[in-house]
Amino acid sequence: MFTSTFTGETRSLLDDSLGSDETIAQLLRRRAETEPNTVFCEFRGESWTVGQLNEKAKGIAHELWMMGLRPGDRVAVMLPTRPLHLFTLFALALLGLVRVPINIHLRGSPLNNLFEQWAPHALIADPNYREALGRWADETPLKMWRSADELLPASADMGRLPFDGPLPDDLLALALSSGTTGAPKGVCKSDRHLRAGAQAMLRLTEAGSGDVFLFWEQLHHGAGVAVALGALMAGFRLAMVERFSASNFWDDARACGATHVHYLGSVVPMLMKQTARPDDRDHQVRMAWGGGCPSHLCQALSERFGVQVREGYGLTELLTFVTINRDGPLGSIGRPLDEYELALTDEDGNLVAEGLTGEITLRARVPGLQFLGYFRSPEQTAESLREGWFLTGDLATQDSDGWLFYAGRCKDMLRRRGINISAWEVEQVFANHPDIEEVALVGVDAELGDDELKLFVRLRNGRQPDELAILRWAEPRLAYFQVPRFVAFIDEFPKTPTLRIQKKDLSRSTAGVWDLATSGYQLAR
Repeated sequence: MFTSTFTGETRSLLDDSLGSDETIAQLLRRRAETEPNTVFCEFRGESWTVGQLNEKAKGIAHELWMMGLRPGDRVAVMLPTRPLHLFTLFALALLGLVRVPINIHLRGSPLNNLFEQWAPHALIADPNYREALGRWADETPLKMWRSADELLPASADMGRLPFDGPLPDDLLALALSSGTTGAPKGVCKSDRHLRAGAQAMLRLTEAGSGDVFLFWEQLHHGAGVAVALGALMAGFRLAMVERFSASNFWDDARACGATHVHYLGSVVPMLMKQTARPDDRDHQVRMAWGGGCPSHLCQALSERFGVQVREGYGLTELLTFVTINRDGPLGSIGRPLDEYELALTDEDGNLVAEGLTGEITLRARVPGLQFLGYFRSPEQTAESLREGWFLTGDLATQDSDGWLFYAGRCKDMLRRRGINISAWEVEQVFANHPDIEEVALVGVDAELGDDELKLFVRLRNGRQPDELAILRWAEPRLAYFQVPRFVAFIDEFPKTPTLRIQKKDLSRSTAGVWDLATSGYQLAR
């Protein structure tokens, strides 16, 4: 048994008690009654108020009820990021239906696996995805086809729904775990969990009425859902764009008057690699917030674009954020929220000493905010827990003031010739190369056991491949045992919805791959 010594993050002045009993359905009803004319979302020049959101959601909910769906039924949703997706999200919450989000880019076996494992009772999808859905377009028992390009007519006044809404701890979603190193799992998310994730985001951003969020997040991912719920809770406006674009990002922010922009995964490196412009600071954005910004880029992002950077750390299995950094050192993921205990431990569950790397382990202090398990996967659920503590698989260090710093994934620890190597640390070095857009390091079989290192590189537009030149640039910045042996160039990386590279989909084959060992170049030692 271990205990945490980390101090919880002080709450903001917002009324944001995590774990409250007001459900999403009750929240929507209350806001529609008290502030019906507040603009909730804008998209392509059209706007929708909170009152209209409520009516659209009720209309869809009535249709689903008349189709025979009842609380607890699972509903697969395959819709693009448009207002219709927002209406659908809230309609399902009104009825206590379990949302099964489907990435609109899925095809073939990954999509089949989701339908086979989670057996949804119904499907809500855009007709454009009928071909991709294959047999599930016919075999799913109940179907609702909705074109996201159609403007839905105003809903008739249907009065109260025949169901008063779910209870705070009822299951409302199966969220996909990131699946960067293994097959994605379905994380059980309750109404309370979903609301707490949004409230944690509000603690980090301190956003409220009058603020505008550039809303590019995909709604099949938890981050997008948290931002949508946060807008309903705090009264800020969503300026929706259909997809993330690094080249248009700041133009989109200017056009909508955004005060807050969100980043995930590789977003910040992609923004920083865009050609500098005289109007880089010509916008109304005050804050860039999110998770996964490489520490060496936090200061650069702030200085170039003139924004405050606020970083946190969260995970699908718990909340959007379980640690936040509002006023700590740049590059830190912050300190844990009051509602969670956090400890950094070794593989045996012992606390690591200050300054050393350990696995982030978490335990909820508030009933209902603990890890609720993986859907139909009791073995994997049990493997993720140790004496009530959730094992995140993520690594971090802590400084003397209690600030936490992310240090990569446990499964991204490679072993080469008896020496442990953090793939994350090596990737941060190569990411600074002026010709490189993105990189990923994986382990491949070595003749003498352990791992050899294979580096995947996506170059910036117009740059010419030169494997040896890239390694020679990195050599003085790495220990000799951290220099990859194999280098492969790639046009596009497979990504998770959070824009993390899916390493499990990268080839471990070395056949025909550039090999430092046969290049004739000798590393200095």
